Amino acid sequence: MPVENVHSPFVIPAEALLEHWQGHRRLSRRVIEAFPEDRLFSFSVGSMRPFGAMALELISMAEPMVRGIVTGNWDQSISRDARPKQEILRLWDESTEKINGLWPQIPAERFQETMTAFGKYPGRVYDLLLYVIDNEIHHRGQGYVYLRALGIEPPPFYER
Repeated sequence: MPVENVHSPFVIPAEALLEHWQGHRRLSRRVIEAFPEDRLFSFSVGSMRPFGAMALELISMAEPMVRGIVTGNWDQSISRDARPKQEILRLWDESTEKINGLWPQIPAERFQETMTAFGKYPGRVYDLLLYVIDNEIHHRGQGYVYLRALGIEPPPFYER
């Protein structure tokens, strides 16, 4: 039986989606903290990028996505150049606070709207947000592999 394309209310309340995402962000932050400073931009497995580059990618997507949804300003001006771990953690924390401040400004109906993020990624707002969350989980998983390869026990994935 085909599924009808209807505009129904969002299944999860916006506040619950934010809390879910922030749980992932808290865990991702702990993975960044666990990473050795000297290996953050120099260690990789196979052809994957160093975890520091992945962390900067996540920072360059998260708050800019929410800001773009709220304001239409899709600027991603953060540099992805290597930097000290404390700087990455500071940027992560700033991004988290900005997300928390912007999120309540998203009208409920906006989640169903179609937008083009960063001038090239069209989709419904909820799909764009889920992509950012999924991308973070994916890269955090790579970080877990790296930590284990370095002999470091990563934080428990279920403690968000």
